[in-house]
Amino acid sequence: MSSNTPAVRPARPSDAPTLRRLQSFLSEPAPTVLSAALCELAVSPETRSFQLYVSGADRVAVDSVPGGQPVGYALSVSGGTTHLVELVVAPDFRRQGRARALCSAVLASATPPVTVHVAADNTAARALYESVGFVEHERAADRFETSERLTLRYPGEHSPVDNEST
Repeated sequence: MSSNTPAVRPARPSDAPTLRRLQSFLSEPAPTVLSAALCELAVSPETRSFQLYVSGADRVAVDSVPGGQPVGYALSVSGGTTHLVELVVAPDFRRQGRARALCSAVLASATPPVTVHVAADNTAARALYESVGFVEHERAADRFETSERLTLRYPGEHSPVDNEST
C-alpha cells in the first residue's frame, strides 16, 4: 500500500459519534441499520453480520488527523448475499480515493454477489460503483425521495480496481 492510499480499518466502538455525524452527509441514510451495527460492534468487534469500515485521514491528508479520526465509512450487511447499505466520505475529504478504498474493502471481505441501491440521478455514486465492477441489476418500482432507485450488483467476476482517480 503506497503512502497515498487511504487507510481503511475496521470500525471501533469509539468511532460511533463520528460515524453518526458522517451519516448526516447521506441523502438517504439508514439510521436504524447503522445503530444496529454500532450496537453489535460494541458487543462483539469480530461481528460477521455487519461489516463496518472507516477511512481515516492519517495517510492522505497533509496534516494528519490526530488518532486516525474517521472521515468516511462503508456499512454492509451479510446474509445470503452482501448488501452495501451506506458509503459516505466527508465533503472535505472527497476526490481522494477514499470511497474507492472503502468500496474495495467491502468487496474484499464479501462473498459475491454484492448489491447496492443508488439513486438513478446520483452520477458520482454510479460512476464509482461501475468503475469497480458493479453493473445495473434492476430498476425498482419504488423511489428514493428524489429519484428512481437502481440496484447495482457486483458479480465478483473481476477484482476491484485500485485506481485513485475517483
